[in-house]
Amino acid sequence: MDDSVYVGNAGDDALLDRGWLLGHFKDADDPRHTTAVEVKWGVHPPGDQRLQWVRGEARTAVLVLISGRFRVDFPGRSVLLAKQGDYVAWGRGVDHSWFAEEESVLLTVRWPSVPGYAVTRE
Repeated sequence: MDDSVYVGNAGDDALLDRGWLLGHFKDADDPRHTTAVEVKWGVHPPGDQRLQWVRGEARTAVLVLISGRFRVDFPGRSVLLAKQGDYVAWGRGVDHSWFAEEESVLLTVRWPSVPGYAVTRE
């Protein structure tokens, strides 16, 4: 068995770490550990929303809609992802939040992978 290869299922593995499949938060000996990029398989029920805006973003990101209707909010602008394959990308310094208008599945890629930004539910 080669420990430098990981095979999984995004839907199953997403349940283990708030949807995140790759990033700095994985154990250092896990092939999914990296500080270069973060990848998330996000499954959001209708009405799910980010509890706080991300402010002072230090990463670049792209969200790709797999299914559903998902709104990404930016200061002064909202983007609706409604058709499979719709995506939105933004760079460092762009504040944002989001809202699932329907049950939605998204693939998110952010880089680099840096600590912070996690919002805990009270």
